[in-house]
Amino acid sequence: MTQPKNHSPEVLRNAILDLLKNLQPGKSISPTEAARSLTGSDERQWSRLMKPLRSVAVEMAQNGEIVILRKGKPADPSAFRGVYRLALVSGNDAGSASA
Repeated sequence: MTQPKNHSPEVLRNAILDLLKNLQPGKSISPTEAARSLTGSDERQWSRLMKPLRSVAVEMAQNGEIVILRKGKPADPSAFRGVYRLALVSGNDAGSASA
């Protein structure tokens, strides 16, 4: 078993962006996809990244880099709860990405 690595916010940010840039327009990713891209499929490893990944995603959404989606719609990055997805900002999201 490999030891968990210390994934910096920049590493987490890059993992999110790398996955999003490879998607077709309008598609989104689950945050677990970003965590698994860094650690593999071992749930004990990738689950440790979920809280730091969420923090990075919130910061990215507040900066207008990505959109956090809840039930397919842009969510307020500072107040959403539950299951969420991440997407690149499109022209339609620009006004509501930081709402």
